[in-house]
Amino acid sequence: MIPRYTPDDIGALWSESHRVKTWLAVEVAACEAMAEAGLLPADDVQQIRRAADGVDPDRLAARALEIEATTKHDVIAFLTAFEEVAGPVARHVHFGMTSSDVLDTSLALRLVESAGLIRGAVDGLMAAVRSQAEAHRRTPMIGRSHGIHAEPITFGLVMASWYAELLRNRRRLDAATDEIRVGKISGAVGTNAHLPPAVETHALAALGLTPETVATQVVARDRHAQFFGTLATIAASVERFSVQVRHLQRTEVREAEEPFTVGQKGSSAMPHKRNPILTENLTGLARLMRGWAQAAYENVALWHERDISHSSVERVIAPDATITLVFMLRRMTRVIDGLVVYPDRMRENLEQMKGLVFSQPVLLALTRKGLGRQEAYEIVQRNAMRVWDEGVDLRSALLADGQLMEKISREEIEACFDLDRHLAHVDALIDRALNA
Repeated sequence: MIPRYTPDDIGALWSESHRVKTWLAVEVAACEAMAEAGLLPADDVQQIRRAADGVDPDRLAARALEIEATTKHDVIAFLTAFEEVAGPVARHVHFGMTSSDVLDTSLALRLVESAGLIRGAVDGLMAAVRSQAEAHRRTPMIGRSHGIHAEPITFGLVMASWYAELLRNRRRLDAATDEIRVGKISGAVGTNAHLPPAVETHALAALGLTPETVATQVVARDRHAQFFGTLATIAASVERFSVQVRHLQRTEVREAEEPFTVGQKGSSAMPHKRNPILTENLTGLARLMRGWAQAAYENVALWHERDISHSSVERVIAPDATITLVFMLRRMTRVIDGLVVYPDRMRENLEQMKGLVFSQPVLLALTRKGLGRQEAYEIVQRNAMRVWDEGVDLRSALLADGQLMEKISREEIEACFDLDRHLAHVDALIDRALNA
């Protein structure tokens, strides 16, 4: 991912230096498990450990790249570079293993590390959203369907729905992380022909991983597809939140807007502009996330025990998707923390429709009086159309309808326009989300 969208902490997880460190960790763990099983001399493995602990990963990575220019094979180049550092004992490194034992196990380590940062970013966004939900529990606004005014809600309820969605995403992320927390040290086609399964289990446990149930030459890519699909789902939620903020910031709506900092400029031509650039950016990045998830699904169908068509894909999507999602979550957190909310404007928009948003309570009141639903609907709709066409308010239109007033009292009509009655259960719904 380009530097513009790369936070330092997660960017470091995908550096050449960290890649080499995880490769070394896998090789050393395997050697130590072999020594424990009596397959390698313990003294030699201790020397391997000291060499690995003392090596400069930046220099080792640079040397491996130099060698790879000749070998055209990254793992062989890495092993050759480490042999230059460790000396004769390095002959034991990679014993009975194949390249994918290192590559897939290392990838698992870095994906799990990345997932930890993603989870922390999800938690940060949840905290910001929760704060807004509490602050605006009783801030009334209009709910919209099809982009059209529907019925009253509160801004706190909107935030609570976002919180519940993020909680679901956190659970999905945990499940996907467990799914990807696997490696393999089982050899060329996964048969453990040269290393017993106990060595694999021991080595992977030292790394915090478990063995692939039945490996081929690689860990099965359905696991990765679930992981990257989950990241795309989280990004889609961020996009949903972003689209809502973008709509609320429209001039005609102006119920909430992104923070606009001192010295910030909105347009090179129009000094008055305050544009929703942060959430527009997040909408665009979510599109990339879905594309990378699609690529992960394409990787599932490898030939036989494996080909390497997945390799080039994962070199791109593993760093780019994890880095981008951390960036997205943290940017959305800043948006929510600094969100400027306009309760008065929300109230103005709620009242803009001259009471039309209370049409359903009138409909239900008439059915309770014994009218058929269609008859009641026609009566209310007839008066609602007067609001649209003549500009009268709904309450006045209803009270002037002689046919209607024969069936219901003035007091019962007035009660239908009680906002507090409409929002009576909002606190319970918000509590249900925040206490889940």
